[in-house]
Amino acid sequence: MVLCPVIRKLVSKRVVLASASPRRQEILSSAGLRFEVVPSRFKETLDKASFSVPYEYAMETAKQKALEVANRMNVKDFRPPDVVIGADTIVTVDGLILEKPTDKQDAYNMLSRLNGKVHSVFTGVTIVHCSSKGNQLETEVFKFYEETKVKFSDLSEELLWEYIHSGEPMDKAGGYGIQALGGMLVEYVHGDFLNVVGFPLNHFCKKLVELYYPPPKDAIHHVKHDSIPSVETFEVLSDEELGSSTQRNSNVKLQGDNAFSSGAPGSLGKKEIHQDTMGEPVVKCSGDMESLTKFPSTLVELLDGFKASKAMFVACKLKVFDLLKGKAHLKAKDVADHISASVCGTERLLDSCTALQLLKKTNQGYSNTGLAEKYLVSDSEYSLHGYIMHANDHVWPLFTHLESAVKEGTNQNHRAFGKNVQDLFQDSYYHSMETKLRFMNAMHSIMKLTARDVATAFDLSRFRSACDLGGCTGTLAQVLIQEYPNLKVTVFDLPDVIENVSGFQPTGQDTSRITFTSGDFFKDNIPEADLYILSRVLHDWPDDKIDALLSKISDLCTPGSGLLLNEMVLDDKNRNRSAWLQSLNMLVQTEGKERSSYEYRCLLEQHGFRNVKIVQTGSLLDTILCTKC
Repeated sequence: MVLCPVIRKLVSKRVVLASASPRRQEILSSAGLRFEVVPSRFKETLDKASFSVPYEYAMETAKQKALEVANRMNVKDFRPPDVVIGADTIVTVDGLILEKPTDKQDAYNMLSRLNGKVHSVFTGVTIVHCSSKGNQLETEVFKFYEETKVKFSDLSEELLWEYIHSGEPMDKAGGYGIQALGGMLVEYVHGDFLNVVGFPLNHFCKKLVELYYPPPKDAIHHVKHDSIPSVETFEVLSDEELGSSTQRNSNVKLQGDNAFSSGAPGSLGKKEIHQDTMGEPVVKCSGDMESLTKFPSTLVELLDGFKASKAMFVACKLKVFDLLKGKAHLKAKDVADHISASVCGTERLLDSCTALQLLKKTNQGYSNTGLAEKYLVSDSEYSLHGYIMHANDHVWPLFTHLESAVKEGTNQNHRAFGKNVQDLFQDSYYHSMETKLRFMNAMHSIMKLTARDVATAFDLSRFRSACDLGGCTGTLAQVLIQEYPNLKVTVFDLPDVIENVSGFQPTGQDTSRITFTSGDFFKDNIPEADLYILSRVLHDWPDDKIDALLSKISDLCTPGSGLLLNEMVLDDKNRNRSAWLQSLNMLVQTEGKERSSYEYRCLLEQHGFRNVKIVQTGSLLDTILCTKC
């Protein structure tokens, strides 16, 4: 059992669950955890609009629940518990946070919003370590969240009301309980099922192992990344350092009593450690930040990040992962012979890819990991090989001139490739067949990964025709016609693209509802449609070009027509690292930029679009839907 090692650590501790939820109690009891139940009295009145993303609201509510119980028990019992666990579960759909319904009509409104859609279930969890010196409560706060995607079937009014009359929705976030009758409403679940029930046990177990059962002395800790795979850090943690936190991406230790803030008697001194959207630790201390004396492993990861990226790029370019596809093992010499490289250089590359968890190494030789088989083999269904080659051959040279781009505020095509780009696509991406196919492969790779999230972020069933402007290989169009049987899609792109799309079409899939039309959306007439789609288009162009394109689309739209934008949306607190790095990418590469949700709202409303809704999908593309008024 995952919890066995930490049970020994907790057996002598007073553990409290700050929740009356019988589901959370059952989940934790089944894991073998012994605890008391002290329901929190915290009034859940936090302003949802003040949180930029839903999971922050859930984490903050969970934290306040746990701290309220810790403070109350410290006063009432004259000593605090050792550990308090707080949790809050919310359901989000179309940018709205749904908690427990207030009455049957509210339950019906919630379930109607979820009907036939994919929605997210977030649970914020807080683990509070408590100690008391005199009458002052000192706490360490560790918090995280889990997200699970749930798809509701298309349900009849009769079935919805029958479920509501059962009484089950009334104490459930989002108005349903998946573990009971509510399971009949659900078509599929992507992620942790128990998270939907009310508590992410798997993530919680891993967090406890991090907190209470660190690696043995002198052990190497492999740090996992979502995008750039692992590097190695050396951590020496003992049982006396239970106040320190081993986070997923790096380790932060706050030493001794100085880790806690001092204040007036009875005040709450605390430090907080939680994971942000990228899994990075965020440390908040109300005391002296000089207590953060740990080796700066996060900075070392950044220093080595470009080396890890280039190692993966080179392995992809040499088709190492293709060579190892489906093979049990190959020796370094065999790989070197196949790729016409030196044995010593090949072995170092293979060992580096093993350290990055892209390959596995045994006495018999090297083989692909599951990650490499799925995403790095060039002909796999969800291969990122095309996008990686675009990053290696086009983006990497541009980023070597980032300093000049920052100083000048202009793209660096003239320095990287010896030419000034007048027309981004004709001059930069389509000047030769090789670069044309490389760019198409890159866009095809990204859309294969993101198309499902984009297509299901909103209910688009009211639209009968769509025009995907700059739709490239038609990957999004293929998913749209699968999701919406009554929808016809026109893919509109440059002639150089349309003439080469045949090699990207799926076999065995009916594509009769997809039409490919060539043209330049700045110069030529755009096909009429109920819904216009722009994926990774607006960020490429300067403001005057964007205004011209949006004006052109707006003039074609009738009241009720829709516009779907798929871009990376910048957050105002700089948490979405990929989006901000992409913003730098646009600086060195084009005349465009990434935008915040506020900037997109202003831009769209300026061109006559209203009811702007934004969904952060959690993948490489966020999506925005608006309607012409």
